[in-house]
Amino acid sequence: MIHVIAIITAKPGQRDAVLAAFNANVPAVLVEKGCIEYGAATDLEPGLGNMQVKFGADSFVVIEKWESPDALRAHAASPHMAAYGAKTKDMLAGRVIHVLNPA
Repeated sequence: MIHVIAIITAKPGQRDAVLAAFNANVPAVLVEKGCIEYGAATDLEPGLGNMQVKFGADSFVVIEKWESPDALRAHAASPHMAAYGAKTKDMLAGRVIHVLNPA
């Protein structure tokens, strides 16, 4: 199993639109072969003071688990991910993806 943490940063004022497109795509991802978990999360509000470093109002985090690197590669190449990417590309300011092994 592998873990993926993707930090998605939208252009100012675009996070809700990107999240809507993301959430519309989630059902197609969850039925992909090898998908264990796939969902978005945003900063806890009002927050936890000093113990929390926020991603910010324009960002959200995608938390994923996949059975294998091959399953993740197939996900990245899927038609619904291409459509999501095309729909959101002009709304994004940045994207950072971390692929991790369980420790």
